[in-house]
Amino acid sequence: MMASLELARKRLRRFAEDEAAGVSPLYDLLARKAAEDDEVAALLTPAPDEFAMGTLFFAAAQRLVQAEPWIELANYYLTMGGSYGPDDRVWPLFREFLLERAEKMCELVATRTTQTNEVRRAATLFPAVALVAKEARGPVGLLEVGTSGGLLLGLDRYGFRYQNGEGEQVNAGPVKTPLVLTCDVTGRPLPRLPKKLTVAARVGLDRRPIDLGDEDELAWLEACVWADQPERSRRLRVAAEMQRKDPPTLIAGDAVDTLAEAAARVPADVPLVVINSNALVYLPEPRRQEYVAALAALAGSRPLWWVSQEHYLVAMTYLVPGRTEFEDSVRDVRGVLAIVRWESGRPDVRLLGRTGAHGQTLTWF
Repeated sequence: MMASLELARKRLRRFAEDEAAGVSPLYDLLARKAAEDDEVAALLTPAPDEFAMGTLFFAAAQRLVQAEPWIELANYYLTMGGSYGPDDRVWPLFREFLLERAEKMCELVATRTTQTNEVRRAATLFPAVALVAKEARGPVGLLEVGTSGGLLLGLDRYGFRYQNGEGEQVNAGPVKTPLVLTCDVTGRPLPRLPKKLTVAARVGLDRRPIDLGDEDELAWLEACVWADQPERSRRLRVAAEMQRKDPPTLIAGDAVDTLAEAAARVPADVPLVVINSNALVYLPEPRRQEYVAALAALAGSRPLWWVSQEHYLVAMTYLVPGRTEFEDSVRDVRGVLAIVRWESGRPDVRLLGRTGAHGQTLTWF
């Protein structure tokens, strides 16, 4: 079902207040204005209810700007080489630009979904996967659900630099690598992290996997990066180039219905690590429960660890229902990092920490 105008305005307003505020001055300003402008907010209504998000709206807008990089509005897109900060001219320019291209905008939001492949999230996932590899005592096979372009499947190839408020630093991953990801750490000290993590298989499952060898598809991933955060765009390009040399297996399908088929692409004698990161928010609530049930069923047939990194409002409903210690953090837009195993059909849940939305912070429990 297509989104209503009321829902579109609500999602844009929530995006501004809960996600962009204090993080993206440009998107904060534009989202607040768009939420109060019926003509502009209506451009999000062709999207299905579950995908009608502020992130999709701004990704579609940036994709249109990418196609016309000479326009004045592009000066405000730092990801495209612009250098202007938000001012009193950007909203009129943005509004006029989108309304003049309303048909193209509506087509994008109707046919695309947000597929942010934020490489930096590998920095918060790495300690969890490293713990699993230690328990498995050998190589592991990765299956990422909601994989987009599959860049998180290359987490063993990236370097990591974890630093705390006292200036202390922990390095992990290979020493010689084109991409080093940084992450600010608070809470308890991280466990000892390896320089080498052996991954025997990499499989990604997505409704619409992104072919990073296709420049148009890669451009969509870049459009999903917020326009005033060029460093994220740079990381994306470097990781994409690394992946082209040894791409993972990407499968088009449903998170529930195709899960077992995708898992079968990881050899049965290899411990399976299923990963999802900021993906379950795009599944309706009943489907999330079916996904957890499908994982439990799969765990009955082979060694399986589930590494989950999801927004706490989503995560806590299926990880540890009834726990409320994170309810005061709604404006932080942080995730919950956890490992789940099933013993005799019963889930064993370990909450490892809280993560920043784009992998920039990790509070270790």
